[in-house]
Amino acid sequence: MTTGNHNLIAANDVSGTAVYGADNSKVGSIDRVMIDKRSGKVAYAVMTFGGVLGIGGSERPVPWNTLTYDTDLGGYKTSITEDQLKTAPQSQSGWENDRDWETRTHQTYGTQPYWI
Repeated sequence: MTTGNHNLIAANDVSGTAVYGADNSKVGSIDRVMIDKRSGKVAYAVMTFGGVLGIGGSERPVPWNTLTYDTDLGGYKTSITEDQLKTAPQSQSGWENDRDWETRTHQTYGTQPYWI
């Protein structure tokens, strides 16, 4: 449970947190986070976007370093564009064990991979 203005947050508290675009409009929410086993770094936020009332939306892992917590919004802010979400590699079964998929994903978002 998250209380007060602390720097740490439990992974289960991140789930369901809203994600806002550059214009402060809600673009989705975080479903879960993916953590690198060896380094302990959060690698991805699996984000749900689109749909109505959680139905018909898409799920897309986005690099964690594309998100910044905004205390005023009470959620994460991103500069990821809708076009980037649409053109990013699809997260098919086993994506979390596919370094080629991860490399292409980081290239799409223009981010430094977490393993470097």
